[in-house]
Amino acid sequence: MSKTEILILIGVTGFVAVVLILLMLYQALGLGARWQKEKLKETAQRDLADLFVFIDYNKLAVVQFAAYLILPVIIWIATGNPIFTAIGLAVPFVAPKMVVSRMRKRRLKQFVSQFPDAMMMMAASLRAGTSIAVALENLVNESKPPINQEFALMLRAQRLGLSFEDSLKDMEKRLPVQEFMMFSAGLRIARETGGNLADMLESLADTIYRKMQVEGKIESLTAQGKVQGVVMAGLPLFLMLVLDIMEPRAMHPLFHTLTGWIVLTIIGFMEFMGWLGIRRITSIDV
Repeated sequence: MSKTEILILIGVTGFVAVVLILLMLYQALGLGARWQKEKLKETAQRDLADLFVFIDYNKLAVVQFAAYLILPVIIWIATGNPIFTAIGLAVPFVAPKMVVSRMRKRRLKQFVSQFPDAMMMMAASLRAGTSIAVALENLVNESKPPINQEFALMLRAQRLGLSFEDSLKDMEKRLPVQEFMMFSAGLRIARETGGNLADMLESLADTIYRKMQVEGKIESLTAQGKVQGVVMAGLPLFLMLVLDIMEPRAMHPLFHTLTGWIVLTIIGFMEFMGWLGIRRITSIDV
């Protein structure tokens, strides 16, 4: 073979190899996109539906993929730092789970705050001579979300043929909080032994009221420590920003060299561990 034929063969082989690599990357990206879309669909149909938030998962997928493309570009243009750009690429992947978890915690906290009043309302209905089912219907009609939504879902499940015990177990899965576990256990005991359910509900409501008062005192006493944790974690970052504005030449190696990126990674890890330690110290369960 002549030299020209060898060069042509090498060029054709290289072109075919590049095309195959691009096709493999395209298939891998397609599989990843389909997997991510299925995860978003599962999140929208299960997690958000449990929170009574109904959003089309196709719109969520469009927003997330746009964030995958736009956010890293913006961060790279603004900072020119590959570490920050990689973090920006990971944010759209982690953010949906964090947002859903935050929404779930807020909903559970709101449910617990409404729960004592709901039990007092049920106790008043039972003392008036109504059954548990009627007391629950009155609770659904006279209370506000999220507590009326949860009990309405329980009553709807019973109308579709689900037993009281099974609907109560499903509600325990949706509401994994100690207060509701005590309520469901009390209901089971009262149904089995025939005790005074109204007295039990009033006693349990009083216990939860006292527990909420203690939690409020603890939260107020630990608020200063939580703020200190945020300030201590944010102070080094603020100082780096100020020094970068005042002395850009001195701070240039920190943001534009490999050694500086490694230092930033270590700083970020230590900042996170310090904030996590302070958060654990100031988080007290009652």
